Parts: sequence; C-alpha cells; structure tokens
Amino acid sequence: MTSRDRSTESAFPSSFAERADLRTPSRRTVVKAAAAGAVLAAPLAAALPAGAAGVAPAFLHGVASGDPLPDGVLLWTRVTPTPEAIPGSGAGPDTEVGWVVATDRAFTNIVAEGSLTATAASDHTVKADVRGLAPATDYWFRFSAGATVSPAARTRTAPATDAAVTGLRFGVVSCANWEAGHFSAYRHLAARGDLDAWLHLGDYIYEYGTGEYGTRDTVVRPHAPAHEIVTLADYRVRHARYKTDPDLQALHAAAPVVAIWDDHEIANDTWSGGAENHTEGAEGTWPTRQAAAKQAYFEWMPVRPAITGTTYRRLRFGKLADLSLLDLRSFRSRQAALGNGEVDDPDRTLTGRAQLDWLKAGLTSSDATWRLVGNPVMISPFAIGSLSAELLKPLAELLGLPKEGLALNTDQWDGYTDDRRELLAHLRAHAVRNTVFLTGDIHMAWANDVPHNAGTYPLSASAATEFVVTSVTSDNLDDIVKVPEGTVSAIAAPVIRAANRHVHWVDTDRHGYGVLDVTADRAQMDYYVVSDRTDPDATSQWARSYRTRSGTQRIERVYAPV
Repeated sequence: MTSRDRSTESAFPSSFAERADLRTPSRRTVVKAAAAGAVLAAPLAAALPAGAAGVAPAFLHGVASGDPLPDGVLLWTRVTPTPEAIPGSGAGPDTEVGWVVATDRAFTNIVAEGSLTATAASDHTVKADVRGLAPATDYWFRFSAGATVSPAARTRTAPATDAAVTGLRFGVVSCANWEAGHFSAYRHLAARGDLDAWLHLGDYIYEYGTGEYGTRDTVVRPHAPAHEIVTLADYRVRHARYKTDPDLQALHAAAPVVAIWDDHEIANDTWSGGAENHTEGAEGTWPTRQAAAKQAYFEWMPVRPAITGTTYRRLRFGKLADLSLLDLRSFRSRQAALGNGEVDDPDRTLTGRAQLDWLKAGLTSSDATWRLVGNPVMISPFAIGSLSAELLKPLAELLGLPKEGLALNTDQWDGYTDDRRELLAHLRAHAVRNTVFLTGDIHMAWANDVPHNAGTYPLSASAATEFVVTSVTSDNLDDIVKVPEGTVSAIAAPVIRAANRHVHWVDTDRHGYGVLDVTADRAQMDYYVVSDRTDPDATSQWARSYRTRSGTQRIERVYAPV
C-alpha cells in the first residue's frame, strides 16, 4: 500500500482491503534505495533480539521445518557465528552446523544426522533436506554449532502416497504485518499440538518502511530496517526481524510449514514486469529487486522449490489429499484498470501458460479424495452491480465492460477472467470433484462456492469451493476506516452477499486464522479470531465453521468446530 495521493485512483484499487488505505502524504519524495545502502549497522543490529550481540555462536532466529514428504522433511535454521555476523551484513566466518533427527524429544533414539556449512553467501542460513524417514510420523530435530545447541522442535512427515488416511488437520494463515500488532494467531495455532502442518498463503513479511502501511495510526513495533526494503541486505534483515517473533518461532517449532508467497514478500501488487510499489531507477531495476527478494525468501524459508525461482509445487498426503501450491506473482500480466473489459483479455494471464496447464493436469489426474489448492488471491468472483446474464453479457460487450460484473479487485482472479474461465471449464469438462481453494490476501474471512457462472448462480453449478482466511494482523476494513470492530461488517457483509450469491459468509473486520480438518466425507474450515492484535497476550475464540461435503462442490454452515 503506498501513501501517495489517491485522488486519481478508483475508490477500490487492487486488493480491496489492503489498498483502501487513504493516506495522503507523498511516498516517493525520498529515494529509498540510497538510504538503504547508506548505513547498514543500525538497522541490521535492530534485527537481533536485545542482548544478542554478545552471544556467538547462537541460534537467534529459531528453527523450522517445511514441505513434508512421506520419507522426509526440510529442516531450517540460521546461525549467528560471531557478533558481527548479523543478518544482511555479509560478515562472519563459514561455520559448521550439525543437525539431528530423533523419534523422541529427549533425542535418545536418533534416526538421522548430518552437518552443513553456513556461509555469509547464504546469510548463514542452512537447510537440510532429510530423507529416509518413516511416513506419517512425528519427529524431533535440533541444530548445533560448536558447543551451542538450538531449541528442539517437532516436525511430521506426510502419509505414504498410497495410504488410506482417515484425517488431516492444517493451520491456515496469511498477511502478517509486523508493525500492526503481535502474532497471537501463531501462538494459538502452536498451542494446539494437533497439526499435521500449517499453510502460509502469502504476505509472510511486508516490504514497507516504518509507518507506511496500515496500523490504525499506531506502530505497535517498528520494522527493521526502518526504510522500505529494496536490496538483498534489506530483505534479509526484514526476514530476520520476523524470525525473532516468539509466537512465529513457536509455530515453526510445533509443525512443518507449507508456504507460498504473494506480493509483499517482494513489493505491493507484484506482476511479472514490476510492481505498484516499485519505482524503476530510484529503487534499482525490477529484475534486481525481484531476484533479491526471492533469494532472501528461499534462504530464510523452509521451502523446497520444484522449479527454481517459483513457489508452485505439489505435495501429497496419502490418498486423502493432494495440495497444489500456486505462484500467482511471477508470471502474471500487469493488473488491469478498473471498470473496463481488459480483465477479459485472453492474452492476459494470472498463472502463466505453463503453471495453468500444470494445475489443470494435476487436478485431472489426481486420485486423491480432495484436491486442495493453496491460492494466494481469491478466485471466487467479487463484484457489484451484477445484472442477470441476459442483460449483462450484451451490455458488457457494448460498453467494453467485464462480462462477469464490475470487479472491485483486479489484483485477484477477477482481473484475469480468461484464466479463471479456462480452469473452471476444465473442472466441469473432466468432472473433477472436491476441489477446494485455500486463500489469503484480502484480510477478510470468506466461505464461498466457486460458480461456473456467477451471473446465473445459484441456478448454475458450482465448480469448486473456497475458504478464505483473514489476516494475522494486517488491516481489516474496520481498521482502515478506524471504527469499532464489527461496525463495517454489519453493513458490508449483507451488501456483499446480496450482490454475490455464491458467498455464504464474509467477515470484514476481525483478525485470526483457520484450521482445516479433512476427512473422506468432508473438508471443514473452522475460523478463529483473536481479541486484539495489539495485545501480545490476545486470546482466541472460535467464530464460525463451514464445510463442503464430498461430491457436492457446495459450502454449508456447521455450528461447531471439529
């Protein structure tokens, strides 16, 4: 979200909730890239916990695991070998880091071990791709450097590919703005102790400088570095700052993560050739900035890319579920302007040809009961001014308007309707059942059917279903307009549902997380909310639950969590 003058923009620029911040000061009066390279010492030191500078070697950023396979898992940590080897500094010696995996927390039964070399070239991060483990099994792991031993953490392998799995449970989160509050949602997920894994659907970090992005005018805790991140050192420091959060460390230590990026891991409204929040020249070249952001992401995240430079890949959890994970930033065309027919242009793409073909083929060939899709931006139509199909199509053609209504958010699938129509038509043509999109980005909680034709829904069939989780801390609509929680939702939710009949529920105002529970009979999302994002001790409570029963492609309400 930029803070530049919005007088020339639509009231609903791309990514509805996060782009509705109406701040007015000019954002581009300072060349941030110059500031980034001027002085590194202070912002880099700020990325470390208090008192950490005198500790070496040390594991100051926790440990993590990710991308579970039936026979293995990816282990991650970052070592600080000497006081000067702070994140992003490029300083510090090569350091041997040992790792060990055991079946028990006391590490009396060690089943795998090895060592890696942490170097300044990878910001002293290391990743061990451990194989030879048993499927569907809990393990404990830790790292060591010299006499220093890291905290121990739990991980879990995926079920065997052909296993008849009775159930799976995933935490689901997105959109965590450090400056807006504390990560209590992570703490409450970590405390459950019952997750097979947790999904982070994007915006794990934010790129803005201090005070540049929504916080209800109160920076709860400042970023490091303080300026907008544009260089490799900057991105490394920001990732390091996030990894010092105790609640995030706790969740990483409780279960493996399966993560994809959205735009803020790079810059707001990223597309293949640039971003809304990037000024070419003043902030370097786009290819250089994008490469720096991606390098830091893969250094600091326990993610195993199937294709270099992207996060699209597929994981399998027995015969119960396949999980296809999308990268909807690296290949997309530039976002369309609002209110015109450009969103229907077949030459524009959200996924890129190769990724869309890969997704279609995987959904068709899967023999799993459920086809889960980790989806950074909402696929369900979200429009106003909807007309009947009989009136809308000729009017849209005459006026050059989108054929599926006036989209409010062209940064999501609404801005790339040809890709969406092709995918949904493919699901129908091949009778693909039980496709569930798991989505973040929009800072609101939604439960949606995904109709083949929104203009005739509910008479037309539903191709899939979608569960959208709200933000961990990033501004909801009530935060943006600075009114009490629930005020906006009471007004907006009925209007949204009236104009979008495939939407079963929307909560525009609260922060929290989801827990997806999957059995052969149904996939159920339990939505939880936290009491106060600014309170480090915020409580959590169940808000609502929705499920889709096998074979129905429809959402229905459930009146208790699993």
